[in-house]
Amino acid sequence: MSLVISEDFLETAHISVEELKQEIAVLLFQKDRLTLAQAARFVGLPRLRFQHLLAGRGISPHYGIPEFEQDVATLKKLGRIS
Repeated sequence: MSLVISEDFLETAHISVEELKQEIAVLLFQKDRLTLAQAARFVGLPRLRFQHLLAGRGISPHYGIPEFEQDVATLKKLGRIS
């Protein structure tokens, strides 16, 4: 699916295509509709840079105990920890 946004709209909103994509990604991340990785990929940024973007806006990365446990399980599966 494609979404067409007119240049007039962008000019009226005083926003570039890249800035609009960032705004969409941040909003969807805040609403738990996209993961950190998905939002970063949407705007074409490495995850760490997207995290810096979120931090600059005072938005936490939504990393809690379930995510930590999943990361530990993945590291064990990969043999990185025992």
